[in-house]
Amino acid sequence: MLFPDYRPRRLRKNEHLRRMIRETTLSVDNLVYPLFVTHGKGVRRPIKSMPGISQLSIDLLVEEVREINDLGIPAVLLFGIPKNKDEAGSEAYERQGIVQRAIREIRKKASETIIITDVCLCEYTTHGHCGIIKNGDVDNDATLELLARMALSHAEAGAHMVAPSDMMDGRVSEIRECLDENAHEGIPIMSYSAKYASSFYGPFREAAGSSPQFGDRRSYQMDPANSREAIREVSLDVEEGADIVMVKPAIAYLDIIFQIKEEFDLPVAAYNVSGEYAMVKAADRLGWVDGEKVMMECLVGIKRAGADIIITYFAKEAARILRGKV
Repeated sequence: MLFPDYRPRRLRKNEHLRRMIRETTLSVDNLVYPLFVTHGKGVRRPIKSMPGISQLSIDLLVEEVREINDLGIPAVLLFGIPKNKDEAGSEAYERQGIVQRAIREIRKKASETIIITDVCLCEYTTHGHCGIIKNGDVDNDATLELLARMALSHAEAGAHMVAPSDMMDGRVSEIRECLDENAHEGIPIMSYSAKYASSFYGPFREAAGSSPQFGDRRSYQMDPANSREAIREVSLDVEEGADIVMVKPAIAYLDIIFQIKEEFDLPVAAYNVSGEYAMVKAADRLGWVDGEKVMMECLVGIKRAGADIIITYFAKEAARILRGKV
């Protein structure tokens, strides 16, 4: 059926018609808000390259989580800023580590919120890499035990879900086995399955103090030019026991999100990362774009590509719009 018999504009005539046939619906239920927790009390340390985002001490973090809960955002993703760093990232898996303490406080004072924890050593090591360094390189197999210990410490503190972001081979099975052997078989794993060696991570590295002190992460994070490799990586994580698989970043990798959603019958998460957030904020500040509209268009695009879960620093702003609380 062709013009003039078929006129697609008939169904675009007004907002009610457009809503009735809308193919993709973004909900506050799709959102996860990342948070950075640091030592001290009454600490709110703004991150210059991420307007509106701060490192927070546990007392202020709990207040933030309560606000997030009031907005209907179901989950947070915690990143820790340690007091001390060492070669093995020891605070990452200490019982009194910053994330472990934060988990316990959230469970006491804002128990409705799902707590997801990032499992990686980069914030905790003096060298800024995601694992143990041997002979100038990250030793994959030596790192696995520490990642499992970190995940277990989070589960013991009360985390609802763990999210390994290190990109070491075999880490999902190592973490799954460790959790199961310690009576935490009910804790899901959201794996950063297709995490690319992206230039969009710059602001996060300021926020988390996790820049590598030598070299880069291309030997363990994925080449941005590869898509078939992403399918292989996800397939391995699924076989090892991942419950949710993730693509990171999101905006420049919508095709990867789509392919993974088509290929695998598991929930798919996408991380709308710091650089994607910062670009929209910068362009809005300069008056080059309408930041609010671009934000919502980006999030809808990620959902349209196939993401069930969107981890985004825009979560609070988007939730206010979606719930009419602007």
